[in-house]
Amino acid sequence: MATSISNNNNWSSRLTFLLASIGFSVGLGNIWRFPYITGENGGGAFVLIYLACALCIGVPLVMSEWAIGRQTKQAASAATSFKLLATDNNLSPQWSKVGAMAILAVFMMMLTYTVITGWTLDYFTMAIAGEFVGINSQESKQHFESLMASPVRLIFWHTLVVIIIIMVNIRGVQAGIEKAVTVLMPALFICLIAMVCYAAMVGDMSATVDFLLKPDFSQVSGQTFLLALGQAFFSVGIAMAVMVTYGSYLDPKTSIASNAIIVVVADTLVAMLAGFAIFPLVFSNGLTPDTGTGLVFQVLPIALSDLPGGQIFSGIFFLLLIAAAFTSCIGNFEPIIAWTSDRFKLGRAKATLLSGLTIWLLGIGSVLSLNQLSGYHPLALLPFLENKTIFESLDYISASILLPLGGLLTAIFVGWRLPPATMQAALGLNKSSFRVWQLLIRYLIPVAITLVFLSGFSL
Repeated sequence: MATSISNNNNWSSRLTFLLASIGFSVGLGNIWRFPYITGENGGGAFVLIYLACALCIGVPLVMSEWAIGRQTKQAASAATSFKLLATDNNLSPQWSKVGAMAILAVFMMMLTYTVITGWTLDYFTMAIAGEFVGINSQESKQHFESLMASPVRLIFWHTLVVIIIIMVNIRGVQAGIEKAVTVLMPALFICLIAMVCYAAMVGDMSATVDFLLKPDFSQVSGQTFLLALGQAFFSVGIAMAVMVTYGSYLDPKTSIASNAIIVVVADTLVAMLAGFAIFPLVFSNGLTPDTGTGLVFQVLPIALSDLPGGQIFSGIFFLLLIAAAFTSCIGNFEPIIAWTSDRFKLGRAKATLLSGLTIWLLGIGSVLSLNQLSGYHPLALLPFLENKTIFESLDYISASILLPLGGLLTAIFVGWRLPPATMQAALGLNKSSFRVWQLLIRYLIPVAITLVFLSGFSL
């Protein structure tokens, strides 16, 4: 029997399970990544494609991952969970590689997540100090470039972030993760609602409605579908091993289907609200929404600089980013700890410390790729990665390749390889609901992911 860290780490209630799952899903993928990718890909058309991916692909796959985790409760590691479920049903233990791929994806993400979370801390300190008051575009650009060019500053924040998530996760599910999300999630929603209300009062909401809700399909390409699918996986948290690990802590009586819908709907709602909080300020200042990764760090300080209460709401916005970033980091860290515990037969404390140290050390590579190693392209031999830095390569490979591929293999595993009776019992669905799930997981999801890959990489 595999060593596990999950035996004494069950959710104390359905509410805390939902808060943790939503907290993991609702993170930088919604508030940092969604707005800039939407801005770069035409607005409303991208939003529609994203929503379709989140609901038709996200819900069935979240259900599947929770079911896998709950069926193999003795192994919190996603790799071990896939292996045990496969061997219990007379399938090849090689299916464990699907779980291992998910752990690799979330590990690669953590090497960028902790760095970006550090940006949010740095910008929060600048916002409350009033450094963005009266700022212009050139000064805002200089602030961002100054941060990116300072490895010492970035490593300091990266180190602080890693220390904080170690301190939370080392305490386990109830004493660590649950207590953190019960503080962070209310703070996140309060800040987000405050920002939407503020943007509606001082920003250009009509232009935002046009941008986000009126699709322009002339801007849609195969790359748009690939990015929308990758964003859905990145934002909802599919194929990142977290949902499998969280499922291993789940009570047998908890409804998987209803909770999956709640999590995906909440995640999508936050992503849309983030757009309605950010773009009115962007448009009212005559700024462009296609600024890329620097959207919230370069454009938002300008948009808020001269508005009534701008300094206060600048601080609120970056506090929102901090809450979103840490709920993501806490969730992403958990399957890495579980894998380390299973792989090296360590207790939770040692597994957490070893995992955190590894993330901290390798994350420095992401930091340096923003300055000293900005001209280094580690995978230049691959056409779609030829001009990408370490940081950009980690983001692209994890979000646009590993996550969709992991989702495809998971769909094949639960839809075609495991006995239908096993999955129906694991999901707790009646016959008609199970048929809908089976139709989506067997046909729609594999075909959609395959077509998106073909269209995206044929450009």
